[in-house]
Amino acid sequence: MLIYLNALFTGLLVISNVLGVKLFAAGGVVLPAAVIVYVITYLITDVIGEVYGKDAARKTVQAGFITQILAMIFIFIAIELPAAPVFAEQIEFETVLGGSFRVMLASLVSYIASQNLDVSIFHSLKKKHGSEKLWLRNNFSTITSQLIDTILFVTIAFGGTVPFGVLVVMIGSQYLFKVIVALIDTPIAYLLVKMAGKSETKQRAVLSK
Repeated sequence: MLIYLNALFTGLLVISNVLGVKLFAAGGVVLPAAVIVYVITYLITDVIGEVYGKDAARKTVQAGFITQILAMIFIFIAIELPAAPVFAEQIEFETVLGGSFRVMLASLVSYIASQNLDVSIFHSLKKKHGSEKLWLRNNFSTITSQLIDTILFVTIAFGGTVPFGVLVVMIGSQYLFKVIVALIDTPIAYLLVKMAGKSETKQRAVLSK
């Protein structure tokens, strides 16, 4: 099941970069559509770490970082390719997929810092509690790392372009939404860990024969 979790993780990362262009309103607060996808990646690394170990989680984070860079490179190449005469949506294509270098940089910096922090906190708690209190390490690692992720991303992407008060509101609203999603997905973490654990047990049984 590890391969499916890794594929889901990297797929969601790439999708989140595309969805980041869309803004939506929730309770009077404006948020990037990427938040509904990106926060799930922390759930996946927690599940991978719980079942397959810290090294597997670290490698998943590294693979996601490399995948994001490659995706940006290929998107840039696609944008720079000369548009066919019949393709009249080049400007829209660039707007949706191009983003800005500053936003891309913010995404990469916040990603590598927060995801590695998530793995470190999760496994520090796992070392202390063993297989017990999955809910605690899943939520505490995600909630803590998401705070760093949100502060870094919003500050790097929008610092100096909007008033400080607006910057604080952006950080607070995005972080609150991420915390709510993290708390809601706790039962899913238990379900995925159970499924992955059974899959790992079956695979080991087959290899031992």
